[in-house]
Amino acid sequence: MISTRFLIWLAAAFLFFIGLGYFFYGLQPVNVSGTDAVRLTIDPGDSFRDIGASLSQNSLIRSVTVFKLYSVFMGRAHTFKPGSYALTQAMSVPEIVYLLTAGGAGDIAVTIPEGVTLKDVDALLTRAGVAEQGEISALRPLDFADDYDFVDTLSSLEGFMFPDTYRFEAGMSGDSAARVMLDNFEKKVWPLLKDDPDWYEKLIIASFVEREVPAFEDRRKVAGILIKRLEARMPLQVDATLSFAKCGGYLLMCDNVAVSRNDTELSSPFNTYKIRGVTPTPIANPGVEAVKAVINPIETPYWYYLSARETGETIFSRTLDEHNSNRAKYLSTSSE
Repeated sequence: MISTRFLIWLAAAFLFFIGLGYFFYGLQPVNVSGTDAVRLTIDPGDSFRDIGASLSQNSLIRSVTVFKLYSVFMGRAHTFKPGSYALTQAMSVPEIVYLLTAGGAGDIAVTIPEGVTLKDVDALLTRAGVAEQGEISALRPLDFADDYDFVDTLSSLEGFMFPDTYRFEAGMSGDSAARVMLDNFEKKVWPLLKDDPDWYEKLIIASFVEREVPAFEDRRKVAGILIKRLEARMPLQVDATLSFAKCGGYLLMCDNVAVSRNDTELSSPFNTYKIRGVTPTPIANPGVEAVKAVINPIETPYWYYLSARETGETIFSRTLDEHNSNRAKYLSTSSE
């Protein structure tokens, strides 16, 4: 008569071999004929779970559990490197794990600072050897409308090149580099804006406060002032828009960013001393904090603000007389 202990061992062995078979099945490529490249981006701070989920959502692995077990067994669970990777469904889990932990010897790390413009991004990537000069700034939203519906009716990609530290492949196309940054925008900024019918106006204002004010709470106050001015049909009078206009769409790469009183007479749709309303496009690529400040503005009794020349502190005023007094006190030469 077969003993109960033997039956238990037999069942355990059966389950073990079933599990082992599933494990090795899960290591295999999803589709050995799937040679089309899938772009996967790992951002700094992405967790092991995030990476597994991204691989699964892009149909690059058969099982998240097998991917995690293999990574743990091989001691690579916490060694995945930020970067942009071209993967295919023909890759096995060991191949994918190796690539994501190797990081790619040809990768180039490029930091896109908050508040730089589309043309600045173009110059930064050109200088780093990522893309050819003029590639990024020549791109049109229509080129990306099929994949990013938030740009399908726009005239410019200004504001959508999300500031962050990226790892790009040397010599990659401007189109591919832009998609990496648009993916990041879609992941980190679009969820904050997508339910707002005036989201593009909010993004434009976020580009203003990104350039004008450094502290988050002050940004919220400035956002409240700008929104209040819009509602009152007052000119916004944002100096950073003059810098954008006089520098031809550059800020970081412009030697003459400082604004003078004469600049307020510039004939430009980006001169917010002359036009009413916001500019046609953002004037820079804002970070998440600037966007959050605009979607959560603070109502105050203030109508004016300036940045103290010596300290950079934001000084607020209720009236024009008070503002003019603060200009004389905090600015050595009038530019606000």
